[in-house]
Amino acid sequence: MANIDLWMNTNKFPVGKNKLGLRQKKDKFIAKLFDKYPPLFNRWVERSKFMEFRDSPWTQLDKDITQCRLALITTAGVHLRWQSPFNMTDPAGDPTFREIPADASPSDLFIKHNYYDHSDADKDINIVLPIERVFDLKQAGDIGDVNHRHFSFMGHVMHHHIDTLIEETAPQVATELKSDKVDIAILTPA
Repeated sequence: MANIDLWMNTNKFPVGKNKLGLRQKKDKFIAKLFDKYPPLFNRWVERSKFMEFRDSPWTQLDKDITQCRLALITTAGVHLRWQSPFNMTDPAGDPTFREIPADASPSDLFIKHNYYDHSDADKDINIVLPIERVFDLKQAGDIGDVNHRHFSFMGHVMHHHIDTLIEETAPQVATELKSDKVDIAILTPA
């Protein structure tokens, strides 16, 4: 197991023109390995260090859910086909976000993320960004409105990028959601 941990956590990769291709293959292999062997993933989780928070931001709804505006936030690495994809070359991840119009067609959405197996989500984007399902909720009268835009991050963010995410990009998205008068934001992890 120590060899796998070392292999997964190293920032040193073979040099040469295939460096990026080898890293992406390694990342995809690890994602598939963890998917196929959950005990291996669980062992990795037990041995890894994660950020912990003592509080959780929570605001009680002050109106009926049928009057609320809803927005989605995903960490699945979703972007519009013509937007710049998330940076998969930086081992520390990409702390940026992409704005997804609520009326975007699922065929216009693409996933760029090497750290999980998104083959099912490639077939149905609603698995990680339920963009069509929230309109079903609105049509059924279960919510008041769907925000005109949603937001997407890449869930693999580490080291120095964590500060950027916490201090810059996440607060920027929160400000945008507040300006849109969003009442409910649903985070859909990948």
